[in-house]
Amino acid sequence: MLDVSRIRAISIDLDDTLWPIWPTIERAERALHDWMAVHAPMAAALFASPGALREIRDHMAHSRPELKHDLSALRRESIRLALYRAGENPLLAEAAFEVFFAERQRVTLFDDALPALTFLAERYPMVSLSNGNADVGRVGLGGFFRASISARAFGVGKPDPRIFHAAAGAVDTLPDHVLHIGDDATLDGLGGLNAGMQVAWVNRADAMWPHELEPHVTVASLTELVALLR
Repeated sequence: MLDVSRIRAISIDLDDTLWPIWPTIERAERALHDWMAVHAPMAAALFASPGALREIRDHMAHSRPELKHDLSALRRESIRLALYRAGENPLLAEAAFEVFFAERQRVTLFDDALPALTFLAERYPMVSLSNGNADVGRVGLGGFFRASISARAFGVGKPDPRIFHAAAGAVDTLPDHVLHIGDDATLDGLGGLNAGMQVAWVNRADAMWPHELEPHVTVASLTELVALLR
């Protein structure tokens, strides 16, 4: 059971907790393809093939394992490889990635996200905790957070307890005084539990909880969670 009296700070996931990620990624990939169609048409044709694109990403994941926590670098180097294989200028990778990255920051929040963030930030110091490459400042939510921790910057990602402990440290709080909020049962849920935090699992899709350890509370929306914290 959730013990509200223990909560001194909040850590919260971003993708699929505050906004749906796949519409954002699909839009960013379309923007990238449109840019490449003008500036690197042979590479754009290569990117248009799902099989070829998947092979490039798999190749990068195996050949550059040190990038596994840095989705920006992984995406940039995948673009560079596609340019090289297509006989285009690999130096275009930086500009191409910036097109993708700028669009990736244009997110559409879930309806409950902004009211929940406003409520939470008025009561607790908050830190964002993400394995992705969203920038809360560019997204327009930076004012809600005391700190923002990403797997890319920290070097390890969820569910490793160390990144959760770093989040607690960023708001000068012990892990058992932090409520972690997230949508992923393993990365957020089990990760937060193993780090000693209370966990609120945001289960928008009515999925089954797959682990033996249970979250402290399961909610279908952030609105439901806010009601429990009032």
